[in-house]
Amino acid sequence: MEKPLKAPAASNEAVRKSMQGNKRRDTKPELQVRKMLREMGYPGYRLDWKKAPGHPDIAYPGRKTAVFVMGCYWHAHEGCKYASKPKAHSEYWEEKFRRNKERDARVRAELEEMGWHVIEIWECELKRDKLAVTRERLEREIRYAFVEF
Repeated sequence: MEKPLKAPAASNEAVRKSMQGNKRRDTKPELQVRKMLREMGYPGYRLDWKKAPGHPDIAYPGRKTAVFVMGCYWHAHEGCKYASKPKAHSEYWEEKFRRNKERDARVRAELEEMGWHVIEIWECELKRDKLAVTRERLEREIRYAFVEF
């Protein structure tokens, strides 16, 4: 296994503070999806469930359903305007994004192999102009997972 590149130092204090402000859980997009699920009548989920591969952001263990709320930047969402590529330290960031994408694919495959239904909601799908379509898709996929089980 190749050794990951060491994270570069922040170019200035503002960048450092911005990067430190990134949270692993309870992000605004995640809170938005959780609110939608409650409004749809699907409470009772587990957060950051550690018993499943990848620690799904939102999990319904009894229904074997995992919801991942994917940040477009951190998960290098293909073709998304919110997934910009950093200009400084590009070698480090390309490697980081490549590893993130490989991990995402591996986790999804592991969950599906275990019989889980995996739902990915991208951050850009929660923007005002796409929210209604995203909500419909989420409700359709959750309903399918609950009926299928």
